[in-house]
Amino acid sequence: MSDITLWQQVLVTAAGLGLASLVGSVIGLAVKRIPHKWNDVFMGFCAGTMLAAAIVGLILPAVESATATSGWWQVIIGVVLGVALIGVLDGVMPHLHKLTGLDPDRHRADTTTHRILLFVLAIAIHKLPEGMAAGIVFEADNIGAAYSVAISIALQNIPEGMVVVTPLLMIGVGWWRTLGISVSIALLEMAGVVGGFMLGGLSGMFLPGLLGLAGGAMLYVISDEMIPETHAHGFQKPATYALVAGVLAMLFIDSLT
Repeated sequence: MSDITLWQQVLVTAAGLGLASLVGSVIGLAVKRIPHKWNDVFMGFCAGTMLAAAIVGLILPAVESATATSGWWQVIIGVVLGVALIGVLDGVMPHLHKLTGLDPDRHRADTTTHRILLFVLAIAIHKLPEGMAAGIVFEADNIGAAYSVAISIALQNIPEGMVVVTPLLMIGVGWWRTLGISVSIALLEMAGVVGGFMLGGLSGMFLPGLLGLAGGAMLYVISDEMIPETHAHGFQKPATYALVAGVLAMLFIDSLT
């Protein structure tokens, strides 16, 4: 297969992953403000989908991709660094009012706003290594495997796009600003696909650590922010059921590829 043809397929894959994220975002933008009970249920479902994605889509593939050279230790270090990274970013969240357009005082006073923004940030962080994972497979010249990975990520991107958009709208971020954030996150993953292919074997060396970092970041936010938020208003049982449903939904999506 010529380099030009291979490059075309990489670019098509990158565009497809970005489009899948935007499809989910458009669905999320169509969702109106909902009662607090259903807000907690939805956020519980989001936490479940992200929990499954963190384990099945990030940490386990990181372990599988770890070679004798990089070792499983790179995955562990990546997870620990991911947790530490979000812990540090937790302290700078009030400064994100410039990105969201919300009142900066609200960031300091409203824990729900704080938690949702941290959750969205964790999703954005994991997009880059996820895209790199898709791009690296093309370097192995196994087109079937490359498309299998890409389809799996694309299927996950649709609910992830909803996960990003709907909570932002719920806390009052404007429609156009929310769309801009969604597009930026999609572009980050597209850059990961191209970067992973261009770096080839070099990116493969660091991929286990990057996937572990993204997984650790998501686990921190799910445990420290999302689950407590869904249990804070008296609707913990339906939120818990929704979390389990989210895990099962992502496992089903993963089984399709």
